[in-house]
Amino acid sequence: MADADSTAGRLTDEDIERARRQVGVPKFAYNKPFNERATPDSMRHFAFNYGDDNPLFNDRGYGRKTRWGDQIAPPLFLHTTGVNLTPKPDGELKELFKGLFRGVGKYYTGVDWTWWQPLYPDQQLFVERVTSDVSINESSSFSGGRTVTETYRDLYVNHAGIPVGRREEHYLSAERGGTKKSGKYAGIKRQTYTPDDIAKIDEIYEAETRRGAEPRFWEDVEIGEEMIPLAKGPLTMVEIISYHMGMGLSSSGIGPLGLGYKQRRKMPAFYVEDAHGVPDVVQRVHWDHEWAQQLGLPSSYDYGQMRTSWLIHLCTNWMGDDAWLWKFSCQSRAFNFMGDTTICSGKVVSKREEGVHRLVELELASTNQRGDNTAPGTATVILPSRELGPVVLPQPEEEMRIAGAKMRAVASRAR
Repeated sequence: MADADSTAGRLTDEDIERARRQVGVPKFAYNKPFNERATPDSMRHFAFNYGDDNPLFNDRGYGRKTRWGDQIAPPLFLHTTGVNLTPKPDGELKELFKGLFRGVGKYYTGVDWTWWQPLYPDQQLFVERVTSDVSINESSSFSGGRTVTETYRDLYVNHAGIPVGRREEHYLSAERGGTKKSGKYAGIKRQTYTPDDIAKIDEIYEAETRRGAEPRFWEDVEIGEEMIPLAKGPLTMVEIISYHMGMGLSSSGIGPLGLGYKQRRKMPAFYVEDAHGVPDVVQRVHWDHEWAQQLGLPSSYDYGQMRTSWLIHLCTNWMGDDAWLWKFSCQSRAFNFMGDTTICSGKVVSKREEGVHRLVELELASTNQRGDNTAPGTATVILPSRELGPVVLPQPEEEMRIAGAKMRAVASRAR
């Protein structure tokens, strides 16, 4: 076996084989979720982080007048919650789950979400995380070399073991410096805006429309119908700070001052000295311009979950309070750099009947000022019907119901 110094920052065959052995094995969470319970304030703070003032997510009084009977959490709020009850590993499992791909750059590349139930104030969810897939690309256009994509499945259930939502999140690991060697971003400079440029962006902000309490009936929707676009940007440090106000600082458990010191002792590979000799988190690529440039990037950049929430915002604005966002997918194809402006847009590409559900399929785009669609997406929305009446919530597939029942048994023993 090679020594740690010779393998740091490399995608080794040993780590890839161990990643594959993790598929389907529940993972223990060393850090608590940002929100152990949903509260009216935590829901409101989450909506604030992506610029959504929808009263359904912000105002309990408003929510009580809707078909849901209360304020409900924004769909992506599940990302911040879920108590993990998987036992702490020991023996072989501890060896299996020790750190993979140390010193290697890890990038969010996309997500697939499914929601079955709304999340209300004072509810607590439980989550089980497993690796569901590992794939290898020996010659990636992203880095010019080898990359590994891992997919993590998070299943969220309530106290009764009923699945509330599922996330399949994809992360790409690439040897650090690969982006610098490939020169992929060499020609990109920070965007400069004129007053006229800002005025055009402001026009899109001004035209933002939320369907709200007016039902959007399935029968009234036409294929090819365009969604009213959303402006997101220009990206500044305020957006990064606001993101953390709603999402928390990190699932990696990083924190300030003495809390940061304790975490640095637990996971030293997550910290790299800055130009002044201060050990700092590699995650600072989202706010540290100089560190991003050392990795071959022109500037610091957003989180993939930010564009995910932006596209979900587009969907919930369009569909109205009475509809249900059932499925959502998006890919993160390029970085959204500091100073970039994203216009979120979409259209109806199909509509169909499926049992008691009346469905529309949406095609979504996140287009920056250079004309690049940095995060294409799709969504499936259940709409109320003039013929059938209100939306009937979808049911999880049998595999998820079985998994939820097992998680309920674990939760019962833990109480």
